Amino acid sequence: MKHNVIETLVGFIVILVALAFFVFAYKIGNSSKVESGYIVKANFQNAEGIVQGSSVMLAGIKIGSVTNIILDKTSFFALLTININNDIKLPKDTSIAIVTSGILGSRYISVTPGSSEENLAGGDQIKYTQSAVNIESLIGKLIYSFGSGRK
Repeated sequence: MKHNVIETLVGFIVILVALAFFVFAYKIGNSSKVESGYIVKANFQNAEGIVQGSSVMLAGIKIGSVTNIILDKTSFFALLTININNDIKLPKDTSIAIVTSGILGSRYISVTPGSSEENLAGGDQIKYTQSAVNIESLIGKLIYSFGSGRK
């Protein structure tokens, strides 16, 4: 009988440790998210390479992240929802661009602050955007232009 009590106790401890591990892993997994901030929206003709959770960077420092991407069914543009840290106040005429980290790196949103006296507020739309540049298309155009110049 004493043997069954020890096995039950060991099983209970193993379940508690496993539960604690899953709680810890969940908290660590969510620690990179922006805890508090304000939401802004932006339209891009091409949002290739941007996914939910992509970084939003200003001067090389992460100031937010992309929280949602949907297709605007009227304009056929990608509508990005971006969460910006509360302590970062961006002017209304701020521009954003989708850029690549290095030649073959991942894509992120680069922020260039404007000079407006008025700041963006939660729910505002960023009007000045630059879509992702497709490297393959640029290389194709370059090769085509060299090929057509030789005739």
